[in-house]
Amino acid sequence: MGECRTLAGKSALITGAAQGLGLALAERLAQHGADVALVDLQAGQVEAEAQRIGQAEQVRATGLAADVTDEAQVAAAFDAAVQQLGGLDIVVANAGILISGPICDFEVAAWRKVIEVNLVGYMVVAKHAARVMIPRGGGAIVQINSKSGKTGSSKNSAYAASKFGGIGLTQSLALELAEHNIRVNAVCPGNLLDSPLWVDSLYEQYARRWGKSVDEVRQMYVDKVPMRRGCSYDDVAGAVLFLCSDAATYMTGQALNVDGGQTMH
Repeated sequence: MGECRTLAGKSALITGAAQGLGLALAERLAQHGADVALVDLQAGQVEAEAQRIGQAEQVRATGLAADVTDEAQVAAAFDAAVQQLGGLDIVVANAGILISGPICDFEVAAWRKVIEVNLVGYMVVAKHAARVMIPRGGGAIVQINSKSGKTGSSKNSAYAASKFGGIGLTQSLALELAEHNIRVNAVCPGNLLDSPLWVDSLYEQYARRWGKSVDEVRQMYVDKVPMRRGCSYDDVAGAVLFLCSDAATYMTGQALNVDGGQTMH
């Protein structure tokens, strides 16, 4: 059980939380005392992870199945989270997908799917976060964005467009919801080079595309970062924890880079 319970008495909902970064964020918030609702498409996995976190951190934890692009499912997940946790103070919009490719070969349906999950899904989650938080008199919404929301990304137009849009949505909601004491911010991670997305998929994709070895691809991405390493789940979790805490009560509409300096490089 975490020793520093800075979020004790608060409740958080995290999307895309059955594995990877979303699961790491749910664990970090629970370690700091927050009751947590993990939301994901993978019903069995998210329920098992919620049970594990609840037992490990001695907090209330629930796993809920929902597709962030389906408003009825999202609304039901929020209602269930409120019923089981007594309310929501924190919502982390983490669910996302990445499909890349050159523009001349990019299937419109695939391009649209990225926008639907990453941008429309964020809007749907934020809408229901606001619905729950306004009567409570405040809260914190954090979107997991990307360095690709700050700078263009070659052959990655759908993802970059969805993340640029996410920052615009973050700023717009921050303006709209400030009067309700709801803070809306984003975190923009660099490349999570040890994550399943990279290890199980992207290294191989890029190696084939560029005629390089997997090790060469990894080193190429490390060399882009002034701090000479990839982004970690802990790096992102630290920024999210800060934005959800009382230390950030005067911050809204921000998009924090957590990229080892890559965006300015």
